[in-house]
Amino acid sequence: MRHLLTFAAAALLLSGCGSKTADNAAAGGEGENALANVEEVPANEEPVDANLIETADAPDVSVTDGWVGKWVGVEGLALDIARAEVPGTYTLNVTLLDGTRSYEGTSDGSAIHFTRGGKEQTLRKATGEETGLKYLAGKKDCLMIQPSEGFCRD
Repeated sequence: MRHLLTFAAAALLLSGCGSKTADNAAAGGEGENALANVEEVPANEEPVDANLIETADAPDVSVTDGWVGKWVGVEGLALDIARAEVPGTYTLNVTLLDGTRSYEGTSDGSAIHFTRGGKEQTLRKATGEETGLKYLAGKKDCLMIQPSEGFCRD
């Protein structure tokens, strides 16, 4: 009798193997469909997190993120930097004597690159002396696009 119960229990357990139920059929849980979404990873490699792939080559934008806000130049010139939706991209509002214009820029980690008037421009860290503007001389926390086009915070 004991062997009969053991045999019946084993038969019951094995009867679930190989049968297609409505749940696993809907999920494609059998045959080739079950393996269609499985990624093979060689035994000597670790699986790669897809989120890390996108950011692995992205520059560290902590420096340029620190530039967000208003910067003041000479004679009413100003620069306002705002983060855009995509990390490492910015909206630059540059106010010069001829008015304010907006540009979209991208960080490489130590500078912001943008196009103005069909020419590639670079916004970078500078001192007041590096800007070439007497009014900014002695200032340490500045940014410049080109000589005589600088903006400072201090």
